Amino acid sequence: MRIALEPVSSRTTIQEGVYQQLRNALMAGNFDPGQTLTIASLAETFGTSNMPVREALRRLAAENALEVAPNGSARIPMVTRARLDDLCRARIAVEGLATELGVPHLTARDIEKLETIAAEQHAIGRNSNVYELMAKNQQFHFTIYGASGSEVLLQLIETLWLRFGPYMRMLSASVEPLMRSGEIDPADPHLPIIDALKAGDVTRTRDAIVNDIRRTHEILRDYCPATEEEQRLKSPASGLRR
Repeated sequence: MRIALEPVSSRTTIQEGVYQQLRNALMAGNFDPGQTLTIASLAETFGTSNMPVREALRRLAAENALEVAPNGSARIPMVTRARLDDLCRARIAVEGLATELGVPHLTARDIEKLETIAAEQHAIGRNSNVYELMAKNQQFHFTIYGASGSEVLLQLIETLWLRFGPYMRMLSASVEPLMRSGEIDPADPHLPIIDALKAGDVTRTRDAIVNDIRRTHEILRDYCPATEEEQRLKSPASGLRR
């Protein structure tokens, strides 16, 4: 189940609604690396004029989540090992700090919520619903990071996850068959985090978060093209620029 793009509600501004839905879909890895998004098709999906779509794409390009062509259409960035390595280094630094700041403020109820999410991930894994699983993974991590109380760190983490979207797409494609065969339990990487939180151990919790990021990095490196040119052979370029 992917994050579905829907007509924008009148309860929010049309422009903001389009932007938020696209942003969430990009973070969840709904789009293939190199995939082109046209203004006309998105406007039809959202039930809006072209203007709010064009502005949403412009904002997402400014966050380096998209590459925009002169005609206004957009493309999901290509993936490479160098970009993956760079993103994961940044994630370890920023998310590790957010964890250190957040752990002392997490309550027993928060930890219970994390346990519930992990249990839901286990159940989802048995049904191979990879997109719902990705959403739960995001909910798990941001419950911890949100406790940091740092608006700056949260903004940085959201931006990193947004740029990580194409890699999440690759991850979902590689993890789904393993979940279906029962070779992996998607909740496993989060259990050491919960155990460390229950012990009130900040260092252990941070290390467990870092190990989770590194594990994802190692899986993706095996699937990630070494260069953008190699990726272009699979997803032909369409003359777009960042």
